[in-house]
Amino acid sequence: MLFELAAEARDEKTFEEVKSGLQRLAEVVRAAEIRRMLGRDEDRLNAILTIHAGAGGTEAQDWAEILLRMYLRWAEKRGFKTQILDFQPGEEAGLKSVTVEMEGEYAFGYAKAESGIHRLVRISPFDAAARRHTSFASVFVYPEVGDEIVVDIDEKDLRIDTYRSSGKGGQHVNKTDSAVRITHLPTGIVVQCQNERSQHKNKAMAMKVLRSRLYEIKLQEQSAKIDELNKTKKDIAWGSQIRSYVLHPYKLIKDHRTNLEVGNVQRVLDGDLDDFIEAYLLSVEQTRTPDR
Repeated sequence: MLFELAAEARDEKTFEEVKSGLQRLAEVVRAAEIRRMLGRDEDRLNAILTIHAGAGGTEAQDWAEILLRMYLRWAEKRGFKTQILDFQPGEEAGLKSVTVEMEGEYAFGYAKAESGIHRLVRISPFDAAARRHTSFASVFVYPEVGDEIVVDIDEKDLRIDTYRSSGKGGQHVNKTDSAVRITHLPTGIVVQCQNERSQHKNKAMAMKVLRSRLYEIKLQEQSAKIDELNKTKKDIAWGSQIRSYVLHPYKLIKDHRTNLEVGNVQRVLDGDLDDFIEAYLLSVEQTRTPDR
């Protein structure tokens, strides 16, 4: 009604107010729709995000660090608190692997959309001949489980190693063997933490990460979708990527699951990921059967 009155009176100010109000309403409705889709109990939990450099050597390690920066900025935009639990630096640049805790409501529900292989195409800053290179990195996201969620872990199934901290995650810790690596023998899962000065605190955090990963597997088994987790854990190389970031010979980011394309590459690398995340969540919702 107000829109029609403004149009009839040709009142530009009122027209702009109505237009702005409709845009805000659309944003509220879209946010409510996304929250409705995040209806699983684990969606509300904090997230543990890991990045591993793949094929491409120094190029891939640099790409992994670019992704880390992107996710830290995205988390900041959403108001999530982040903490780097483990950081394994690259040999010449970047990183080999990193584990980040994201704390905030629905952190896992949103971040889980980023699990998969990410591909970068660009002119290499490490190549004197300025040739084009393709690099890969994997991202996996797990729900962080609290003490209220029981995950049985037999101490006999664990191998615990200690070592000296290194890299960004350990640059402020002491030089004793405070870092902890835990291997879960039945599954082969390896987690490590070097963020704290205390070996005891690092062990506690590493156990939290391990419990989270085992909980994720439990969720997959309960929902008869364990194959989904395995499908995303492909070789970190060509042909298995969920998203491509092309910086040369043109600039384009394309999500291969939803076919969403964005030409403003820098905006995305600066943490503006919500369009990709929401498109993925909507696509998953649309493919669900009514009884699920």
